[in-house]
Amino acid sequence: MSDARFTTGSTMRHVAVMTGTGAIGLMALFLVDAINLFYISLLGQEELAAAIGFAGTLQFFLISVSIGLAIAASAVVSRTLGADDTAGARQAAGSALIVLVSALSIIGVAAFVFRAEGLALLGAEGRTAELGARYLAFVIPALPLLGVGMVCSGLLRAAGDGRRAMNVTLGAGIIAAALDPILIFGLGLGLDGAALASVISRVCLAVIGYRYVTRTHDLLGRPDAARFLADARRLLVIAGPAVATQLSTPFGNAYLTRIVAEHGDEAVAGWAIVGRVAAVSFGGLFALSAAVGPILGQNRGAGLPDRIRAAYRDALIFTALYVAVVWSLLWLATPYLLSGFGVSGAGVEVVRAFTTYGAGAWLFSGWLFVSNAACNNLGKPLWSTGFNWTRDAAVIPMLALVVTGGLALGLQASPADAVSVQALASLIIGSIAALVTARLLLAGFGTEVSETGPNLPEVPAFSSGRVVQVLPGESRQDRER
Repeated sequence: MSDARFTTGSTMRHVAVMTGTGAIGLMALFLVDAINLFYISLLGQEELAAAIGFAGTLQFFLISVSIGLAIAASAVVSRTLGADDTAGARQAAGSALIVLVSALSIIGVAAFVFRAEGLALLGAEGRTAELGARYLAFVIPALPLLGVGMVCSGLLRAAGDGRRAMNVTLGAGIIAAALDPILIFGLGLGLDGAALASVISRVCLAVIGYRYVTRTHDLLGRPDAARFLADARRLLVIAGPAVATQLSTPFGNAYLTRIVAEHGDEAVAGWAIVGRVAAVSFGGLFALSAAVGPILGQNRGAGLPDRIRAAYRDALIFTALYVAVVWSLLWLATPYLLSGFGVSGAGVEVVRAFTTYGAGAWLFSGWLFVSNAACNNLGKPLWSTGFNWTRDAAVIPMLALVVTGGLALGLQASPADAVSVQALASLIIGSIAALVTARLLLAGFGTEVSETGPNLPEVPAFSSGRVVQVLPGESRQDRER
């Protein structure tokens, strides 16, 4: 039976609890990436850290495709489960995995073949470019496994099993954290060891997720040809806007990486550290965007516009409180970050800029995430695509041109320019997205109920339907935890 538990009780409590659960698994993976870079920095070679920075930027594009496809899979399966069509949900899940693995395999082959050219476009040169290409040669073939793990985690959330969805990413993160020092230092593999640890982590991510989906929920069926084609069309309708939205961020990040690269490997190493630290510190905001989805969706399905507006408002407030705490901690931790990662030269300026004002700009990034989730779950996914691409493909390049114009007037270039540009772009678009979405909600956007029943969003990031399967010896309350 479906259990729309978000339609009653405190909306702020739902936002906080759902965000906390999702954040644990996400931040575990982000923390492993940061520790990975920390170990590499202990080797004392700026080229190694810079290589991971460039490779990470290129991987960002590939991972964004995985996220978009996982959102589509979760949406289709969630809606089918919400309609009490378990057999259809199993077939849809099988179709989703086939589409995802096929798409990521094709993209992965292209990325592997042209990885050197991709790194060159980002500004990688010499030994740094060679090391980056070597690192990517290890990790790109494991891209489909990463996608499988992401989709399986999404399917578990679609089935209402947030605890096991968290365990998928948490388990993979713990395994990678244990392997990193063994492979990097114990076996003396250095950068290759870091890459191997990442590959093994992705294998574990896929295996753990697949096991939960098949053994615990029996949520993976084998679709026939006709069903597969129908499911594929449904998936691609959702995946198009979702992938487009996800791809905007690596596009903007690649542009900024190019700016940083002009200041040398030390600056790129600092930029790579900022990326890892930001992901760990603000992982809760990524989880928040996923947590808000089902809360808004369930209340829309129940025809409760006041609770939709309350949940959106509480998500914005939660973001402000979260960023205030994390920003303060990062500012206090600046000396420890610099010494711990062995940051030197231009990298110091990049890290200091981030902890001084760049971290504060995540308030507006968080508001953008929440607004995107609202648009996705209330039937307007192209709005979130528009917000993201306006920031990353229009505002960031525009601000970068302003910086370049300042150089022509005799102003001195700074390695921290990328942090400033990113912060300003987030401030502008995040504020606009929050204001526009709030005004739309006040005007009744997304709160209509159709004559035939609940007017569920056409293309949600996460469906409002939840089916909770209670295992022998396990209570419903245990599952929901």
